[in-house]
Amino acid sequence: MILSIVTHPNPKILQVPCEDINKDFLLSTEIQELIPNMIETMYSAKGVGLAAPQIGKTIRITVINKDTLPRIIKMNTGKIDSSKDLVLVNPVWDRTSRKSGWDTEGCLSIPKIFGTVKRYKHIKVDAWNQSSDKISFEASNFFARVIQHEIDHLDGILFIEKGKDIYEVE
Repeated sequence: MILSIVTHPNPKILQVPCEDINKDFLLSTEIQELIPNMIETMYSAKGVGLAAPQIGKTIRITVINKDTLPRIIKMNTGKIDSSKDLVLVNPVWDRTSRKSGWDTEGCLSIPKIFGTVKRYKHIKVDAWNQSSDKISFEASNFFARVIQHEIDHLDGILFIEKGKDIYEVE
């Protein structure tokens, strides 16, 4: 089922840090049905990622389009099937290098607005998957950028707060 995407301005949803969820809630029918709906919504909107606040839920879940995943992911814990969309629950990241770069970003919650955002090029991510298994992996370049953007949503941060050279397209 395609869900409605919350658009900016909506500070009561989009700019509020989300709460971690516990394993029981993650494994509940409600959340297990929500995740495929988030994925379907992401594809319908032609997105590369979607965070729960973007569909009105202030919980720490994000989905990442499988097309952004590299074929080989350096895993520290658990497994990721790069042929499937990535579900991250309660994700956190930390840089693994000082290298960063500016690149253009947009957002499904801020239609037709783009800007350049500085992001780390190499990060380590710790999260649970949809089954509540711990996963820990390294992400680089565009994959790392997408994850940082989506986790920013979970922290109540929009790319326009970090970006420069913000512009609108018709």
